[in-house]
Amino acid sequence: MTRIIADISVSVDGFVTGPDPGPDNALGTCGEALHTWAFSGDPDDRRVLREGTARSGAVVLGRRLFDLVDGPNGWDDKTGYGAGEVGKPAFVVVTSSPPESVRLTDLDWTFVTTGLSDAVATARELAEAASSDSGKELDVVLMGGGATIGSALDSGLVDTLSLHLAPVVLGGGTPLFTGGAPRILAQRSVTPTSTATHLTYDVL
Repeated sequence: MTRIIADISVSVDGFVTGPDPGPDNALGTCGEALHTWAFSGDPDDRRVLREGTARSGAVVLGRRLFDLVDGPNGWDDKTGYGAGEVGKPAFVVVTSSPPESVRLTDLDWTFVTTGLSDAVATARELAEAASSDSGKELDVVLMGGGATIGSALDSGLVDTLSLHLAPVVLGGGTPLFTGGAPRILAQRSVTPTSTATHLTYDVL
């Protein structure tokens, strides 16, 4: 069965970007430290990244994050989804209106204007189709930003929460959690490395 997995890097003090993120400074001040693990040579970091990319049948992201990754300083061949690992899943963007143009035309983009629940449902259909084509079970991955993942958790859309806890205190930026209803989690795995602690929880 296709799972909905929220997967994001976060600082010790709970931020998914550093202070002052924007088009020319996508991750904010010192925010790149959140993703050091994704470019690490540590075997456990590489395994976590490889397994996460390989299971991605479709990926959901918010419009603000899309504008950053598709912007002139966004993804390229070295820094795209999965940081060079195999696979190019379909991407579903939650937005009030589709962009006039897309820079990353080699990726499969779908823009959903009717809300997060519909975006997740669309992504599930794409992931199930990819599962059928590949012969292996694939999941929907919510990659962010923080508000998108927070809303998905509040709406009960998330089956699994995967956090990559970076050993950095940012002191500000975009928070992952800003309130919402309590959620009980069941810890499934903990993988510590020198660049992150990879935590996986089932959302009950």
